[in-house]
Amino acid sequence: MKKRFVSKSSKKRVKFKIVIFFIIFIASIIISFYLLSKSKIKIDDKKFINILIANWNKDSSIKDSIFVQKVASVFSNITDSPNLLLESSYEELTNYKSNTKKIIKQEEYSPLIYIYNSHQTEEYKATTFAEFSINPTVMMADYILQDVFNKNNYPTIVEERSIKNILNQNNWKYVYSYKASRLLLEDSKFSYPSLAYFIDVHRDSLPKDKTTVEVNGKNYARTIFLIGLENQNYQENLDFTTLLNNKMNEKYPGVSKGIYQKGGAGVNGIYNQDFSNRVILIEIGGYENTTSEVLNSSLAFSDCFMEVIKEL
Repeated sequence: MKKRFVSKSSKKRVKFKIVIFFIIFIASIIISFYLLSKSKIKIDDKKFINILIANWNKDSSIKDSIFVQKVASVFSNITDSPNLLLESSYEELTNYKSNTKKIIKQEEYSPLIYIYNSHQTEEYKATTFAEFSINPTVMMADYILQDVFNKNNYPTIVEERSIKNILNQNNWKYVYSYKASRLLLEDSKFSYPSLAYFIDVHRDSLPKDKTTVEVNGKNYARTIFLIGLENQNYQENLDFTTLLNNKMNEKYPGVSKGIYQKGGAGVNGIYNQDFSNRVILIEIGGYENTTSEVLNSSLAFSDCFMEVIKEL
């Protein structure tokens, strides 16, 4: 049997390729860490992920995430509480036993606050790993608000039915989004007569320099309240929104851009505020704002909202 001859030049080429591979590999790691350091990932992201995953069953865009599907398939015994992944060790996860959930009948539940989005598809900027395969939309802010309100004994529900489906089923254009959300408002109030506050969460279309502010070293997505001039509840909604805006200015100066009153030809002028004297339309940030900035502003707004309704 003949031995295979390997020339010295061939050995050198192999070694050279190995060295080049390791150089490229190490360089890619260095570049990755550099880019991550520039992305300004903040500790707020952990809080956002907790809220996001804790509500994963409520939002189809979250549930359809490749990441969440993989987590659910591997740890199917903890899908009732997937946020345990953030805090638990391997032993705690493998020993976890799911508690039987108490089923609350609809007539036994009396929510106070209803959060919805006439424009559900308005998106924010994806900037960190928190949004892996998830499009951060205005519904993200809904669940942040709901989480805070529920923890402070203000029972809250988030509207999850699709505005787009309602538009398609009725052959309505996008401009009829408020008409579609009105159907959901009426149905929810019929199902839950206890509802007293209705918050329509939107996102602005202005660039980041117009929708971002730094307060005490923390970046916030600036908010603005919108009031329709052409409905019978105009003054009462304006008075209530003014209280919210004043509280925002007091506790988080610069975050709120104020109250924008709209009416006249070419605009809606109502924004479903004829439905109740407690319909709040708030825009949180713009299309270039990050999840951390939206989170900070959502927490600020929820803080002020609770103080105002407590005082009332």
